[in-house]
Amino acid sequence: MKREFVRLLANYGNAGFTFGSAIIVGFVGGLLIDQKVFSGRTAPWFTFVGLAFGIAAGYKTLFELIWQAKDEEKRQRK
Repeated sequence: MKREFVRLLANYGNAGFTFGSAIIVGFVGGLLIDQKVFSGRTAPWFTFVGLAFGIAAGYKTLFELIWQAKDEEKRQRK
């Protein structure tokens, strides 16, 4: 029972860390593109685009975790 709890905690902790990291990386990447490549002329457009990509990547990770959990549950039922 304790081993299963630790495994679930690790999986969901990883998902939370990945979700937050994806958003931060997308935001910072968009900000750097705005500032370094276009010298601030396009600010804040690429920042918003990077943030949107980061949020999408975070949700993709969450959906993958849900699908893996469903597949694992199906295997355990058999």
